[in-house]
Amino acid sequence: MYKTEGLIETHFHGAFGIDFMDCNEDEVIQVAEGVVKCGITRIYPTLMTGDSGQIKKQIGVIKKAAEKQPQNTAKISGIHLEGPFINPLKKGIHQAEYIIKPTVENYKKFEDDFVKIVTIAPELDENRELCKYLHSKNVLVQAGHTMADDLAECDSVTHFFNAMPPLSHKYKNIIAEAIDNDDLFLEMIADGNHVVDDVLKLVFRAKNRSKIVLISDALPIAHCEFKKGIFAGQKVMLNNGSFYNENGTLAGSGMLQSDILKRLVKDEILSFDDAVYMMNITPQKYLKVLNNAYVTFDDEVNVEKVDFI
Repeated sequence: MYKTEGLIETHFHGAFGIDFMDCNEDEVIQVAEGVVKCGITRIYPTLMTGDSGQIKKQIGVIKKAAEKQPQNTAKISGIHLEGPFINPLKKGIHQAEYIIKPTVENYKKFEDDFVKIVTIAPELDENRELCKYLHSKNVLVQAGHTMADDLAECDSVTHFFNAMPPLSHKYKNIIAEAIDNDDLFLEMIADGNHVVDDVLKLVFRAKNRSKIVLISDALPIAHCEFKKGIFAGQKVMLNNGSFYNENGTLAGSGMLQSDILKRLVKDEILSFDDAVYMMNITPQKYLKVLNNAYVTFDDEVNVEKVDFI
């Protein structure tokens, strides 16, 4: 049984006004210091679609921050690349000019052993060569910002339901596959805007909690005094807990995991135990794949009810 020392965030872009795509080592550590006060004890800073040189630079920044971070901060455990290997048809707020084809050659432009998760549009990966290469390097593959109709060679889906084809009863679809396939994990943003509560409840009944990873997808402006700012080269504004660009495209959450946990419990969508399980135990199960060690877990977990700031 794994220890529930705190929440594990595998997908967020920053907080407290600090953007992982444009920050220095000390600012990365500031985020780690801030989120640990909210009960988040392990983080995977997420880089989005951008110039390959900038992505490479920021991987180095985050990696160095992890090497020198002090104790009593959220452990910087790796990097999640949410792009640039996405489908332009499902780009969301990502900048189209920086999207590149998912190939091994392109990945090697910024490859680093500190990258632990990569989101790609698998339908654009010829013969799933990049997927296979990533697995050979113990990197998890998530299907996201995609038009794919199958999840072969994928470990999970990125922010389930968002930036992918909707569920249909008339054609093969990754929504149905992701729910039905017990080997696949799901990332979900449960802030109430990215996925409405009725659908959240449906997924929580249909999919075992041991395969659902609850994330925040928080933007850099989360938990700061500003209600608007710049993200991915665009103006974004806070509305009902999430950020949208000027065209109304949903850009990311204004909540951290701890805020989402409180919301889920307060609105009786999940029990406290289930919510913490999907923010701590399930991520540990998922990330265990990085060590090529698929283990059997006791599905029972006892968690203490702590006050998340």
